[in-house]
Amino acid sequence: MTAHLQIELDKVAERAGRVGVLMGGSTGEREVSLKSGKAVLDALREAGVDAHGIDWDGSLNADFFDVAVDRYFIALHGRGGADGQIQAVLDLMGIPYTGTRVLGCALAMDKSRAKLTLMGAGLPTPPFELVDEHTAASEIIDEFGLPLMMKPAREGSSLGAQKVTSEGEFNNAFQNARQFDERVLAERWIEGCDYTLSIVADTAFPIIRIETPHEIYDYDAKYVAETTRYICPCELPDQEERAAADLGLRAFEVLDGRGWGRVDFMRDEGGVMWVIELNTVPGMTDHSLVPMAASHAGMSFEELVLSILASSF
Repeated sequence: MTAHLQIELDKVAERAGRVGVLMGGSTGEREVSLKSGKAVLDALREAGVDAHGIDWDGSLNADFFDVAVDRYFIALHGRGGADGQIQAVLDLMGIPYTGTRVLGCALAMDKSRAKLTLMGAGLPTPPFELVDEHTAASEIIDEFGLPLMMKPAREGSSLGAQKVTSEGEFNNAFQNARQFDERVLAERWIEGCDYTLSIVADTAFPIIRIETPHEIYDYDAKYVAETTRYICPCELPDQEERAAADLGLRAFEVLDGRGWGRVDFMRDEGGVMWVIELNTVPGMTDHSLVPMAASHAGMSFEELVLSILASSF
């Protein structure tokens, strides 16, 4: 880290005032959010910030409005925290917060809307269809072939996502996804490797390649399993990695990302990078990808957290 960056980060700690770290929520990602929030809280305190953890239950009761802070570090994952809802409340209250604003959060959380936006900008993302209980499995399979991906439109951490390998699995996969959201999408399967790009303050960190023995990079592979491998440097040719980073930065811009985030890709067997989604409030746990990429870029976790906090100014 340069001396200049250290001075700038010290200024962040001085200017931050009283910081509330919003974590928890009431979604299926609650436990991950609590871990992220605790890690952020500890790092802010180590940096000398007057930081206070707030385990939010997802409701706007009197206790929420009675909290006196100068700004919020949002460590809430999933709906309520990463979909623009809490951001809209804080905008109305006039309280600064970290990361992407209302529009970008809402777009990124709804995978179907995000994909339409990416397609409109000419960016490569797997084709999809929204499906419901009246959808004929045979029609979707005729369109996309097998296997295909089924997932909730507005959920994170791969909750409810499933690879469909036969027509007989289609309905069960739909019902599984429907448990998490009434909006479900079927998406063309991309055979290849998972890659992810972390972005902080408009800076692209080194890309990480993810390898898992699971069929997909699911919740267990992300937060529990010790068999998932993270390769950084990602071993792409330099020109291809730069092109992928440019694609990720463009997707972040198109979806109105602000401050920090993570763009996930699939690279197919022909070498084409497909944008899968933007996560506007990525995890900050010991299994999380943004801290991992920051470390490879020479940035400590404390420096990373202060850099993200700066997006609230």
